[in-house]
Amino acid sequence: MSNRRGSRAISRFTQDEINDLIFRLQTLLPASSSTSCNRRVSTSKVLKETCNYIKNLHKEVDDLSERLSQLLASGDITALDADIIRTLLVLN
Repeated sequence: MSNRRGSRAISRFTQDEINDLIFRLQTLLPASSSTSCNRRVSTSKVLKETCNYIKNLHKEVDDLSERLSQLLASGDITALDADIIRTLLVLN
């Protein structure tokens, strides 16, 4: 089975649907990103920026988790800190 024939069998989206999904994905990227929501850019650029954004979010979550662990381990938490932490944990 050739790649070309196999890819046709797998494809369930039209090119217009893919373009629409990429545009919608582009609008979810932060405004500080180099892709502007009011202009179209290449699909590969949107996908690369999305991957980078997700990697950065993962890193931020890991960093915040580490900071929270250190704060909890230190025992240096005020009642206000505890309320804030509890609220943040409930939101997620």
